[in-house]
Amino acid sequence: MPDSQLFAVKHRAPPEIQRQEAGCGYQPLRVVLCEKFPWQNLIFLEEDKMTMALANNPTIASRWQQIDCTRAARDLDMYGNAIVKGLLTPAECRFLAGLYSDDALFRSRVIMARHGFGQGEYKYFRYPLPEILAELRTGLYPQLAEIANRWNAAMNLGVRYPEQHEQFLRRCHEAGQTKPTPLLLQYKEGDYNCLHQDLYGEHVFPIQVAILLSEPGRDFSGGEFVLAEQRPRMQSRPEVVPLRQGDAVAFAVHHRPMRGKSGAYRVNMRHGVSRVRSGGRYTVGIIFHDAQ
Repeated sequence: MPDSQLFAVKHRAPPEIQRQEAGCGYQPLRVVLCEKFPWQNLIFLEEDKMTMALANNPTIASRWQQIDCTRAARDLDMYGNAIVKGLLTPAECRFLAGLYSDDALFRSRVIMARHGFGQGEYKYFRYPLPEILAELRTGLYPQLAEIANRWNAAMNLGVRYPEQHEQFLRRCHEAGQTKPTPLLLQYKEGDYNCLHQDLYGEHVFPIQVAILLSEPGRDFSGGEFVLAEQRPRMQSRPEVVPLRQGDAVAFAVHHRPMRGKSGAYRVNMRHGVSRVRSGGRYTVGIIFHDAQ
């Protein structure tokens, strides 16, 4: 087994891998190492026997523990966003981007132009989520919940978020918000995403995470992640967030507190993606509340 990381995932190999010969297709009860394709360094096991395995690599949760959370919290407080560099490896990014062609993993597909959202498309995952996404969603939530509770206290909002994501999802589901919201976005040349907020019902977790799966300059040009901040009685302030492949950005979903002369006040936030000038761009979005 090579030193590079390997995965066992709870899904079949993508169809283009299944069709290959010479031991690189899906075969029950057998581990197969595929090194010829973009999903290299993945291993596929029988679907009902899968567990996530990361060899020679820390788990997602342990990587989050290594992050400078003080700095991330400070950046979220000051700018409404915080970059987490290298949260995913290149192999993980290639794997997630490769899932886009497997419609069985998704509950719906959205063509942005049909709804005036921009150009491009995205798909919402169905439950159960791919294990790497489930681990990200569960592992990132607790420390973000601390920030979210502090924000709501500063804005005099009564909602508080429980310590564990499972508890918060139970709250969503009891209110009829049962559809999973993690999504995979695909942009091609000329595509863009209009400024927006991801609100799906009464219960909204105020911070979400996006992870860039493609490499700027190699896979695409343009396509910058953009935030817009609207303060009361002021013009909007834009911010371009520079990301590389595997980098994550945590950012405010709809509003956040801003310290003023008379205390904290509420700032409205929106996010989007500028026009992709060439190539193709994939992003995975992790939203912590479910949808109606």
